[in-house]
Amino acid sequence: MSGVSLAVAPRSEPDHTVAPGGKPEHQHIRYQEQQPVVGGVMGSLRLIELQLVAFIMVFSISGLVPLLDLVFPAFTSAYLIALSRFVFPSRGSRVSSGGSEEIFRGSRLFNLYVILGTTIGLLLPLAYVLGGFARADDQAVRSATPHLFLLSFQILTENVISGLSLFSPPVRALVPLLYTVRRVFVILDWVHDTWVNKTLPYNAPSKDIAWDWFGKGLSAANLMYFAINLLCFLIPRFLPRAFERYFRETEEFHQKMSEDKRGKSNTPPNKSRPTDRKMD
Repeated sequence: MSGVSLAVAPRSEPDHTVAPGGKPEHQHIRYQEQQPVVGGVMGSLRLIELQLVAFIMVFSISGLVPLLDLVFPAFTSAYLIALSRFVFPSRGSRVSSGGSEEIFRGSRLFNLYVILGTTIGLLLPLAYVLGGFARADDQAVRSATPHLFLLSFQILTENVISGLSLFSPPVRALVPLLYTVRRVFVILDWVHDTWVNKTLPYNAPSKDIAWDWFGKGLSAANLMYFAINLLCFLIPRFLPRAFERYFRETEEFHQKMSEDKRGKSNTPPNKSRPTDRKMD
């Protein structure tokens, strides 16, 4: 959700093996899936995509998401497609050479950081919204739903474009960056609603007080996590790594093109060989 599904996407590498005594034409190509750093954090990718589509549809028709947040994914998708077409075209090296699709490979500590973000950013807010429906707390539902809507669209977009060679590393890295910037402002509104706008009566039950502090703590935790994620990971580390890889691929692409041109220019022209004619 912070570019992790793109940064640690599983890669497949061809493994050319020939059976003993076998012929080269019977060579089998096996693809070995390398486990991502955050493998299994959110389960099956296909199941996740179906769930995200369901969340997006429910949030869209519920009327709980502002118009600006509804339009933002469409604008972002169009902008990313334009960037991939005119500014950062894909060189296709990761497909042709069978290289890795990963941009950033983290450590075990980074794995824990991602699991923490999944819990704080997705699982607990979803439980908070469901609890708001159960408690008829319209303010809690309306405050947290825009964040969940944008986060669902972000994860779905990351999962879709990570498997397409159309998008280069900078474009793929901009997906979590753009969505996180927008969600920080959405979370600020959530914090304002829980800490300023929402008040409890003096003699409120203990359950209502606990629920109120759960919403306050959750909104503050999301703001802290994604602000740190934006300022300490996406901008200073993830985005430069994506551009570094793209420039390296571009340099290799131009070198290959120049070598091909030199090879064609140094190739001597084909000379016609004289043929012996037989006299009848």
